[in-house]
Amino acid sequence: MENWYFIKLELGRTAEFPSGSPSRTYLVRLPLTADGRIDEAARSADPRRATVRRYWPQQADRSGYVVRKGDGWTFSFASGDSEGACHLEDSLFAPGGLIMLTEPDGRLMPFHIANLTKETAPNARHA
Repeated sequence: MENWYFIKLELGRTAEFPSGSPSRTYLVRLPLTADGRIDEAARSADPRRATVRRYWPQQADRSGYVVRKGDGWTFSFASGDSEGACHLEDSLFAPGGLIMLTEPDGRLMPFHIANLTKETAPNARHA
């Protein structure tokens, strides 16, 4: 059984944004296991379905894919371009949870899971 989800990540508390910043958002589509981790087998079976879209104020939106890189995961915004990628720590995806992303400039940033919704239509468009 496939368990694909739409996940909204919003920037959590940082020194620059003590209250977080819901305007700094990633929208991600991923398959998740029952315990809330990325389902590698399901993602490998349909890798172009594992998408990410970055919304940042005063910057162009960026779209890409969630890809396996070594022992972790990467948000890759250009084919084969690891310079523009964000690295995702091995994380548990649960509503209200917190995950850490390493931005392209090397900063480790907290993002809270603002929304996690099960995909109902297998060919739904997102990101």
